Amino acid sequence: MSANWGGPGKRRTAVALRLAAGSRGLCLALLLALPTVLARTARAQARLTLQEALELAFPSAAEIERRTAFLSESEREAAQLLAGDEVAVDERVVTFYLAKSNDSPIGVAYFDSHRVRTLNEILMIVVTPEDRIGRIEVLKFSEPPEYRVPESWLEQLQGKELNDELSLKGSIVNMTGATLTSAAAVRASRRVLALHAVIRPFEGKDGQGR
Repeated sequence: MSANWGGPGKRRTAVALRLAAGSRGLCLALLLALPTVLARTARAQARLTLQEALELAFPSAAEIERRTAFLSESEREAAQLLAGDEVAVDERVVTFYLAKSNDSPIGVAYFDSHRVRTLNEILMIVVTPEDRIGRIEVLKFSEPPEYRVPESWLEQLQGKELNDELSLKGSIVNMTGATLTSAAAVRASRRVLALHAVIRPFEGKDGQGR
């Protein structure tokens, strides 16, 4: 019988080297894939630019005009009263975008920035000439993606007006696993509709309430 100078120890060393080489290959693959993963996460968190959102909201608009309303303290207080105690209305300067077709207003878009958990979200909330929510789009969501509500959840806000039904205690169904995000979207909707009621952008023959 010839001596087995390699023996089990040599075979274990060879296996360990192959595993180490495989681990290095896996690490390299993960490093190469990391930029793609980060880019996808960034796209998921910052979904639309302002211009893209406006074009999506008003595809038939002949004109989209940027306007600014300057509220007095009494007007801000009126908006706060309309929004409700659970909604903070601190804005005295409100920028909005009035869309027209054939010289008639077809909607107005507001952009509401607010904190969800510890980071910010920006929503575009479109209000129809009937003073109801026409559309909501997420422009920026800085929280982890798993806390973002899906578009199907946001759709239940469409058609809502400023009343007791626009609430998680009313007709809005809470999103399990994203309760804070759901509450933030409802507060933003109430805040926008309250400011809209005070600004009255559809009044006047040119559609400018202020």
